[in-house]
Amino acid sequence: MTHREILSVMSGLLLAMFVAMLSSTIVTNALPRIVVDLDGGEAGYTWVVVATLLTMTASTPIWGKLADLVNKKLLVQIALVTYAIGSIAAGLSQNMGQLIAARAVTGLGVGGMTALVMVVIATIVTPRERGRYSGYIGAVFAMATVSGPLIGGLIVDTPGLGWRWTFLVGVPVAAVALVVLQRTLHLPTPVRTPGERPSIDYAGALLIVGGVSVLLAWVSLAGHQFDWASLTTAGMILVGVALLVAAVVVESRVAEPIIPLRLFADRTTSLATLASVMVGVAMFGSTVYLSQYFQIARGMSPTHAGLMSTPMVLGLFVSSVATGRIISNTGRWKKFLVGGMVAVVIGLALLSTIDAHTPLVEIGAFMVVLGAGLGATMQNLVLAVQNQVAQRDMGAASALVTFFRSIGGSSGVAALGALLGHQVADKVTSGLAKLGIAAEGSGTTLPDLDTLPGPVRDVFQGAYGDATALLFLVAVPFAVVALLLVSAIREVPLRTTLDVAPSTPVDEREEAPVEVEAAR
Repeated sequence: MTHREILSVMSGLLLAMFVAMLSSTIVTNALPRIVVDLDGGEAGYTWVVVATLLTMTASTPIWGKLADLVNKKLLVQIALVTYAIGSIAAGLSQNMGQLIAARAVTGLGVGGMTALVMVVIATIVTPRERGRYSGYIGAVFAMATVSGPLIGGLIVDTPGLGWRWTFLVGVPVAAVALVVLQRTLHLPTPVRTPGERPSIDYAGALLIVGGVSVLLAWVSLAGHQFDWASLTTAGMILVGVALLVAAVVVESRVAEPIIPLRLFADRTTSLATLASVMVGVAMFGSTVYLSQYFQIARGMSPTHAGLMSTPMVLGLFVSSVATGRIISNTGRWKKFLVGGMVAVVIGLALLSTIDAHTPLVEIGAFMVVLGAGLGATMQNLVLAVQNQVAQRDMGAASALVTFFRSIGGSSGVAALGALLGHQVADKVTSGLAKLGIAAEGSGTTLPDLDTLPGPVRDVFQGAYGDATALLFLVAVPFAVVALLLVSAIREVPLRTTLDVAPSTPVDEREEAPVEVEAAR
């Protein structure tokens, strides 16, 4: 395809990616207000985020594998419609249970869009040129990240709108993306012999979804609904692991597994997927609570809190676009992965020093460092894996990296959210006790700062400031492990063809000699 034709398709794909990212970022600054209005607590705050991440995570490998079997354009459209249905249901929710269920449906659509956009790009663009277009994805990610909290904050603070519109505002954008893709995206359905039907691994899909969901539910609920060391914990771990073991057995025997186990025979794919787990924990687990820090620990409005995300997104935007361009020009990518992870480690370590009184300029500088590291890391992990696999496995391999990153993110949000809740409760209890105030249950619900007297307000702000810093400190070791993993990846120059040579082992090649014409 010509550059102009690719850009036409990219316009629809980028809109789809934008609404996928917007669905998470636009509600971050609205969540404290939503939870208060719907009489929720810290557990509800966590579950609104986790519900989306859980269904997105569990469905990602299924979307990816379906992309290798059926028409990719149809799958992208189904994902957009699913997202729209979930968003409308969330906007109409009357209690926390309805909102969490609606966000779970939204997560299904988001999982499809995040997996399929990269798959479609990999179908029409060679790895060498893909860095350039991956930079566009990073730029859209940055745009959605910075504009989402800001738009969400403005909607919450605007009379006559309110937080429900944070869910509904993305629906028209999804509709535009649907129309654009219908007109510009033309991909062939995978070629099969006459009478051959796609072989879909239903048993493997159910086992993977069930196992991942049980384990993520355990991480999310432990410490809230039951103790970490309890019979319930033991039972959920046993059931989750048993389902995943059964999934591995099934995947090793079926003709078209959801997650082809042969992919893990490649060193780059194995290391990149493990690194993605660590990046997910460090990125999602720590940063998702930043808006809560700015609103509670610093007393900002949702709009102001949204503006505070600008430094991190600026770093992500510049880093993503710049590294994408350089990688396309040189074909070399490992140094950007390693350098990006070094920046992530430094950024998390710096943010672990903040409290309720840290100058905002310092926090902004720390966020720039973290954003620059993430921009050089996230898309390039996917690119490194795509460069190693044949076109027939492109959907499954691309979704694999996103899948494991989402597992890390879901686990990180849930586990660090539980840690935040415990830390806040302990610090609020001890702080109020010093003031001679009964503190039973005071740290388990999000406070409305405007209704609190000055000394009590200071206790809550100090507790959230110190607890948020601890989350970043806990995330540092995970980022260090990710750094070690990406350092061990063997760099293979990006090929200038869409497919690898079938007779050449991936680890032995420098450039694949087989030219494959891009689908038009």
